[in-house]
Amino acid sequence: MPDAATPQAVVHNATVAMRLAEAFARHGVTVTFGQSLPSAFHLATPAAGIRQAVYRTENMGGIMADGYARISGRVGVVTAQNGPAAALLVAPLAEAYKASIPVVALVQEVNRDQMDRNAFQELDHLRLFDPVSKWVRRIERADRLEDYVDMAFAAATSGRPGPAVLLAPADLLTENAAKPSPRQASLGIYPLDRYVPAADLVEKAAEMLAGAERPLILAGGGIHSSDASAALAALQEKAGLPVGTTVMGKGAADEGHPLTLGIIGYVMSPGARTHRLRAMVEGADVVLLVGTRTNANGTDNWTMFKPGTRFIHIDPDPQEIGRNYEALRLTGDARLTLEALGAALEKRDLGKRRAARPAIEATIAAAVADWKTRIQDVFTREGRLVRPERIMAELDRRIDGEAIVVADASYSSMWVGQYLTAKRAGQRFLTPRGIAGLGWGLPLAIGAQVAAPDRRVVCLVGDGGFGHSWSELEMLRRMELPVTVIVLNNSILGYQKHAELVKFKEHTDAVDFTDVDHTLVARACGVANLRVTEAAEVGPALDEAFSARRPMLIDVLSDPEARPPINYYAGHFEEPY
Repeated sequence: MPDAATPQAVVHNATVAMRLAEAFARHGVTVTFGQSLPSAFHLATPAAGIRQAVYRTENMGGIMADGYARISGRVGVVTAQNGPAAALLVAPLAEAYKASIPVVALVQEVNRDQMDRNAFQELDHLRLFDPVSKWVRRIERADRLEDYVDMAFAAATSGRPGPAVLLAPADLLTENAAKPSPRQASLGIYPLDRYVPAADLVEKAAEMLAGAERPLILAGGGIHSSDASAALAALQEKAGLPVGTTVMGKGAADEGHPLTLGIIGYVMSPGARTHRLRAMVEGADVVLLVGTRTNANGTDNWTMFKPGTRFIHIDPDPQEIGRNYEALRLTGDARLTLEALGAALEKRDLGKRRAARPAIEATIAAAVADWKTRIQDVFTREGRLVRPERIMAELDRRIDGEAIVVADASYSSMWVGQYLTAKRAGQRFLTPRGIAGLGWGLPLAIGAQVAAPDRRVVCLVGDGGFGHSWSELEMLRRMELPVTVIVLNNSILGYQKHAELVKFKEHTDAVDFTDVDHTLVARACGVANLRVTEAAEVGPALDEAFSARRPMLIDVLSDPEARPPINYYAGHFEEPY
């Protein structure tokens, strides 16, 4: 167990809240995201070496814990009061559940003698959280505390990671506790149990890849969760395999590598890096799926691969393998399984792979060159109503492979995915693609910056999503987190408006906003701010924000007609490229 997670002194005459704090510290917890309640727990945590990072609303706190977990490699912990506060955790836990992120939520319950009596803010939390968590239990007795804490962390970090919920009655936390636990296990790092599939299955997968005519790897966010990017890069290079990623998988492969396609799936229309590579994807005869749910977005509504394609699927969750594509089942950890697969390929004749590599590289290089030519105008376009592509071009020139870029859901995730470059295998781009809830960008960035205080964190949000979470700007100031927040201020709910126009030829009234000056919101929260009204101002604004090393909001008046290269839109709008 790391020294940082060890309480400075175990309290021998303590309350249950103190023992709970000690148990969390044993699992490597050094920070929790919470407000006041459970007060007894938060008052006890400093003695256990745990600090509190605050939030303004519980749904934002849940996403902060998610962002912290994605970057730290440890369980994110969020706390909440019973009732309406607990209900606000449902959406962020649903995101973590779908995106396989380990979060432990500690939720206060009413006193035990008040249960089922319509106590103030009483809810059936067991039923509330059951659909959005891997595990949910209520601690009824002080002598079972250690059992339940260990079960919560094991549930969050084992197999396919995800959220677990621990319910603690308020009166239990103030009881006198038993003596300190003799337990030593630390279960707060994920993946908790790394395992590989049977050797004969790995050998069969190696045989399929070595003998394929047109193999392809599709890498999802599970590569990041498993810290498997180095293993993927080694396999890519060793066997000459082209790699495409999902949006959550962006950064799993170096996009400067000649065998990296970029993001494939629902964003491959004109203007996309992979637009000219659809034939390569559709023509694949063997596809290695790694850490991906094979969901609608990652497969363009399951139209991307042709009948007869053979699949190999690596995933720690056996239920995900074969959900949408019958596959050779490699149930296991992505990193260890990719390493085993690489070792198995080394024993085979890879002559076919070496012979095919020059043509694959040439096809990818030509497609990327065509893309760069196609987007050159919007990357350099001057004037008012700034194009998001221009913002991404200016940002791409200023960040290195260690920067963490966070996007809100909807268009923001697509702008980041398409127009920033993953400069190394393993670079992190955080996108809320589990259930893709609006408003997640800022709290994800806060959690990421808490996890990595010395790394640059940049957050891109649309004005629609930012409206869900702008109260957390005060959190940025209070904790002095140097996140740069870029707001695409186009006064519309872009994805909804454009999708409605495609589907219905008209749009609802809700998609158009009145003008909002987000710099005034930032100023009210004490956060430094800049307003950009011309494309030429974007670069200097980023330079000022990056040199300041303090919280900064840049409100960019952006083009409401700008649309990412979504396949669904193709042919419905005049292309700007």
